[in-house]
Amino acid sequence: MSGLWSAARDRLRLNPVARTAFYLIVFVALLSLVGPLLNPNHFDTLDWAHPATPPSVLHAHWFGTDRLGRDLFVRTLDGTRISLAIGLFATAVSLLVGALYGAIAGYAGGRLDRLMMRGVEILSGLPLIFFVIFLTVLFGHHALLLFLSIAAVGWLTTARIVRGQTLSIRRQEFVEAAIAGGASSFRIIRKHVLPNVIGTVVVYATLTVPQMILYESFLSFLGLGVQEPHASLGSLIADGAAEMEAAPWILLIPGGLLAVLLLCFNLFGDGLRDALEPRES
Repeated sequence: MSGLWSAARDRLRLNPVARTAFYLIVFVALLSLVGPLLNPNHFDTLDWAHPATPPSVLHAHWFGTDRLGRDLFVRTLDGTRISLAIGLFATAVSLLVGALYGAIAGYAGGRLDRLMMRGVEILSGLPLIFFVIFLTVLFGHHALLLFLSIAAVGWLTTARIVRGQTLSIRRQEFVEAAIAGGASSFRIIRKHVLPNVIGTVVVYATLTVPQMILYESFLSFLGLGVQEPHASLGSLIADGAAEMEAAPWILLIPGGLLAVLLLCFNLFGDGLRDALEPRES
């Protein structure tokens, strides 16, 4: 297993596109943490003397201001931090739940497998937007609720992928040997099934993060996500869309940053997939 990851790391280093994408992701993440500390403005400070001003070094409004005079540099980085946090944590929860669910279903097989996968199919048929609206009506607007609602539907695809991998692994000789040796089902799943699907799960994780960020941005764009005075990239894009003709930078800056993040995550995910599963030449 260590040899597999070592070889994958070496192949990933030889991929300049994936390496550059990873460095950009790390840079944006660090900038979202440190950047607001470098600017004297606060994310909710109102500068009534300079509403909707373009990017300028004057008054430290490096990305300009929105229609209320709030600094767009600080708000964009603050929104990036929130969007990344929701995307990463929602991905971690969805992958953990999906991997365990899929491994149990695939290893158990038979009636239990069919019953568990029917449940996945039913949940997959529920539109995310209606699910979030339902939870919002019950519990109100809250960042934790947004995170849980996204994670609650994000694990479904992971469960299908891991279940398919497990169906193949459970027929391998080392699993049959473990069964013959009296190992329990829990031990086999923990020691043999999950370690052999971790590569697929890691690759899918890099492709799930941008999907989660896009979900969050879409919900915030509709007003169902992060609420004022805080912002996410989705809510900033929604604010910028209303000012697109008079102040296009309010839309272009958070929209451009979101596009760069999504592109980098997808490029890095493709590179990681090629590193873990090299194609035959």
